[in-house]
Amino acid sequence: MATKKKIKDDYKNSIKKYQPKPKYFFNCIKAFLVGGFICIIGQGIQNFYMTVFDFTEKDVGNPTVATLILISSLLTGFGLYDKIGQFAGAGSAVPVTGFANSMTSAAMEYKSEGVVLGIATNMFKLAGSVIVFGAVSAYIVGIIRYFFNLTIS
Repeated sequence: MATKKKIKDDYKNSIKKYQPKPKYFFNCIKAFLVGGFICIIGQGIQNFYMTVFDFTEKDVGNPTVATLILISSLLTGFGLYDKIGQFAGAGSAVPVTGFANSMTSAAMEYKSEGVVLGIATNMFKLAGSVIVFGAVSAYIVGIIRYFFNLTIS
């Protein structure tokens, strides 16, 4: 038993010198720039809707998010969002566009199995956990805020 652990440790130590070192700072810069660029595009879409369609600041959020989701889904379908994700890492995964990418990717992967059993069944496999934990966290934050407002009043 002790020899297996020693062999594993020896192996890990021997391959360390051949593994590339992660470039944390450079990866953070790329993620920041790409995520920021996605936000700039979103702000441009928002300004467009406010100017052309005369939306108020309160009403423009939903169409802007829907447009970003549509653009992300199209880019995923054409295979471009994966290239952006490989370059940017978390910069492309964190905004709502990353969420749309995960859903579209899952739907595309299972399209050969049909609409109901393929796309509809598997589309939320990856995104389902995000939806569940988002809803649970919103509930918990809402309860905390409710009790916090009761103590202040």
